[in-house]
Amino acid sequence: MKEGFRQSMAWLHTWSGLLVGWVLFMVFAAGTASYFKDEITFWMKPELHAVSPNAAPQAKAAETAVAFLQQRGANAPRWFITLPTEREPSTSVLYLKPPPPAGAAPVERRRRFDQALLDPATGQAVTAPRETRGGEFFYRLHFDLHYMPAIWARWIVGFCAMFMLVAIFSGIVTHRRIFKDFFTFRPKKGQRSWLDAHNVTAVLALPYHAMITYTGLVTLMFMYMPWAQQAAYKDHGGTEAFFAEAFPGGGRTQFKASGTKAPLAPIAPMVAAASSHWNGAPVGRITVHFPNDANAVVSIARAGTQRLSSDQPSMQFNGVTGAQIGTFGDVPKAAAETRGVLYGLHIGRFADPLLRGLFFLSGLAGCLMVATGLLLWAVKERQKFAKTLKQGGRIGWGLRLVDGLNLGAIAGLPMAMAAFFWANRLLPLDVADRSEAEIGWFFIVWGAAAVLGLLSPTLRMWQAQLALGALLFVLLPVLNAFTGPAPLTVSLRSGPSAVAGFDLVAIALGMGLAGAAWLVERKRRKAVSRQAASTQPPPPGLAASGQGS
Repeated sequence: MKEGFRQSMAWLHTWSGLLVGWVLFMVFAAGTASYFKDEITFWMKPELHAVSPNAAPQAKAAETAVAFLQQRGANAPRWFITLPTEREPSTSVLYLKPPPPAGAAPVERRRRFDQALLDPATGQAVTAPRETRGGEFFYRLHFDLHYMPAIWARWIVGFCAMFMLVAIFSGIVTHRRIFKDFFTFRPKKGQRSWLDAHNVTAVLALPYHAMITYTGLVTLMFMYMPWAQQAAYKDHGGTEAFFAEAFPGGGRTQFKASGTKAPLAPIAPMVAAASSHWNGAPVGRITVHFPNDANAVVSIARAGTQRLSSDQPSMQFNGVTGAQIGTFGDVPKAAAETRGVLYGLHIGRFADPLLRGLFFLSGLAGCLMVATGLLLWAVKERQKFAKTLKQGGRIGWGLRLVDGLNLGAIAGLPMAMAAFFWANRLLPLDVADRSEAEIGWFFIVWGAAAVLGLLSPTLRMWQAQLALGALLFVLLPVLNAFTGPAPLTVSLRSGPSAVAGFDLVAIALGMGLAGAAWLVERKRRKAVSRQAASTQPPPPGLAASGQGS
């Protein structure tokens, strides 16, 4: 142990934050964007911007969706219908393609589904939007990463989240005056200024930071710590039996097709019965297992905007007779409800626009907290090389590596996110595997920023990357005006509000990056001035005066 308990906690806080800080910055940034993933997806589909929201009763929207699926996927083993919401005015249908014949090449999981967006009143497919992952990419990125098996990614992110939790609580112990320091900011004081900035961004949303980190671990708790249910259900059906008991609602494994054709009962009465059972609460998702089969089952889940918990109650109906089979989750078990509330807090789907905006700002504060912590370590470490630098030497390889990683993560990631949106609008609509091409440009730009940062971790490179990121974000509304039907001048007056909100946030983020680039330029000029002053010989008068003294 170090000299004392607080010193040990300071050491733990420093290294638990530094070693995984770059991954945590990406997780915070992508997770923060995910609070508005529906709005991001909508902006990235400009073909939908001119479609007027056509409000229709939920029963009508469900009927038209079923009629569409009867035409397009009557033989699909499963239908998924997501009814319209305020954030998504269209009905979304997803149906599983029939399995390939025996001996055929296996089909990638994502390609086993067909999807369409429908006008809720008419059931007609709206103008085919461009292929894109949209905001779903950021949502998946923040816990599944990319280009690697999801199970590996989730273990990596969980490991980093545990380090983050350790850093939060060790930081609270380390900073005895943490709340007093929150009201103190001393600019132009070097290391002291970075520490003040780190304290402010940490304390500003401290409850949020602790909540989002802990609940992030809870979302995958059964993967990280499976031993309890494995031991308890070892002789009672295993893990599947545990989930069936903990989260009743009818897993798909319990449904079996009969192979006998039978017409599907009208869906509207089932939707009305479910909504009435939940005291008028709206329906969110409808799943039809084995449509047009004698053993068809219709599962209806309540919309997720009414409860804090992510686990929504559901009802099941016989798909042929329309008779109610059972209800699930009306009175959840205490342990399952606790887990559902923690999960719901993490994803924030219950939040109204104002609360979601506060979550977004808290997420940005988390990004700044991680960024200032990484930069603070580099500032402190550079002081050890002050004499070496004055004598024309170079900093150590460890500090140079951290400088490069900081540059690539903190300045490069925002630039890559902006490039993702530019690729969405500039790539040809018919390019093969278009959504992956957009994601490819995200990683190309981020990778280039990281390589350049490692090769030249200088203030000039910081300024260049921050300025380019600012330019890409600020010009996104201009790009939208030239490539979509709802420029900012129109969306501010008559909507869509999601497009106007995206453009305004893009401008705000761009201005923030521009401000950071301006501060870097000021610092660079001061450093150049100090270096010139230290190498310039003294004026003749001062030299003569010194000799005569």
